[in-house]
Amino acid sequence: MVYTGKYPDSNNKEKNISNPGRFDDVLTFLMNNVSNDAAYDSELMFKTGEVKVNKKETLYGLVQCTRDIVGDSCRSCLDSALKDLNGCCRSRTGGSVLSRNCNVRFQIYKFYDVMNSPLIYPESKTGSKWSFGMIIAVVCAAVLVVALVAVSGFVYTRLKKLKQKDAERSQTILLYELASPKEVIITQEGELVTAQEFPFLDLATIRVATDDFSDSNKLGQGGFGTVYKGVLPNGKEVAIKRLSRKSWQGLEELKNEVILIAKLQHRNLVRLLGCGIEGDEKLLIYELMPNKSLDFFIFDPEKRSQIDWKTWFDIITGISRGLLYLHEDSRLKIIHRDLKPSNVLLDQYMVAKISDFGMARIFCENQNAGNTKRVVGTYGYMAPEYAMEGLFSVKSDVFSFGVIVLEILSGKKNSGFYQTKHAQTLLAYAWGLWKEGKELELMDPCLLESCSIPEIRRCIHVGLLCVQEDPTDRPTMSDVVVVLESDKITLRAPKRPAFSVGRMITNYQSSIIDPSMNQMTMSNISAR
Repeated sequence: MVYTGKYPDSNNKEKNISNPGRFDDVLTFLMNNVSNDAAYDSELMFKTGEVKVNKKETLYGLVQCTRDIVGDSCRSCLDSALKDLNGCCRSRTGGSVLSRNCNVRFQIYKFYDVMNSPLIYPESKTGSKWSFGMIIAVVCAAVLVVALVAVSGFVYTRLKKLKQKDAERSQTILLYELASPKEVIITQEGELVTAQEFPFLDLATIRVATDDFSDSNKLGQGGFGTVYKGVLPNGKEVAIKRLSRKSWQGLEELKNEVILIAKLQHRNLVRLLGCGIEGDEKLLIYELMPNKSLDFFIFDPEKRSQIDWKTWFDIITGISRGLLYLHEDSRLKIIHRDLKPSNVLLDQYMVAKISDFGMARIFCENQNAGNTKRVVGTYGYMAPEYAMEGLFSVKSDVFSFGVIVLEILSGKKNSGFYQTKHAQTLLAYAWGLWKEGKELELMDPCLLESCSIPEIRRCIHVGLLCVQEDPTDRPTMSDVVVVLESDKITLRAPKRPAFSVGRMITNYQSSIIDPSMNQMTMSNISAR
């Protein structure tokens, strides 16, 4: 609050200082001195003073700080007020500035009574009464605000619980409708009864099937849950994934699995048979894969030696066909985003089946790439542009496929390769051998006895092309499938693969066939 004006004397006649230059110097001297005294020497944080300008004229000054500031804080407040006073809030007879924590005033007559306790408005006889009234008003307002906050908090908590309960029921019903819109039967309480096309099992049945999720039935464990072997009442053996309890990731993964796998049918995709939802339990029932996952065979020397080259080659081509179906041949364009050996399952005939679609993303027909701030997946298999920048596309899956191919051929893990003396990564090691024309040294010696050398070279070549640093240099899965199934196509030479640094995605169409060596051309069209 600021007041400026001329203060008349007791005879209502203005007194004006005759020398303006002298007036400014005296005023500055007076106010600086009383400010220092108030800030550092006065217990009351209040000081008055007067200075003779000449024989007939005197300047009177007053400064005051509130009790909650002292020392430098008081002086800083007074300095700011004095600047305002000099800049805009004074005349030749007087001036005053009142701020939140301090006030300053000067006049050419004595306007204060030093015997009285200082007040913000020394002349006012009602100031203390107003201060008391203000205190009462503030206290009442504070009590009212606290009461309103408490009531609002209670109402908000109640509404949140009701909303959460409705959301859980809606999500459950939605999952049922997505799985089988015509066959779902739901009770008035919103509970599932049955679904012929896509069965939903109650928790009690699943507990019996897995012997109450006993460790003896555990098949494996991943980031979002544990997989158990189970036997349904009809005698069918299944794999049951128990998603993490009380986890939003679990519910999101469940939605993805139901939406995607229940609608996708392909020889190289694992089949989802049903699911169960009850309280915090979220469960997915798959066809049982007797030979577990691919990583059990790639990185186990004893199991690896039991598989001949033809089986390994069929596994590679099976994964490529499964990805091609996801990217181009299904009704949806799907990016898996977490392709790795542990997510490739093997049936009794060693047929590869891609699983675990909890991290998958569905693209619309004309969409080629996406961006996310939440990067999920497994380092060592993630494309650099996705790991570093959150950018993903079908070419992200292609990169993961290339890593898996090189791991199958070598029997070595890309993520653990830095522990060897050869190179920092498996990709760097494979690239070094390729440049020197020694690519066959990448092969696990146990495969050389049963392998086809041309197929081996082609697989290494395709693997290196899939792990190129720039996504535009990587092939599409349609290119990969054609190249793996034909020995008549000449491939273009790979560049240095990605070791750690990501690049921006700019274009998602590429060909791995050298156009200068063949008459045939291959077009990669994303939209279907």
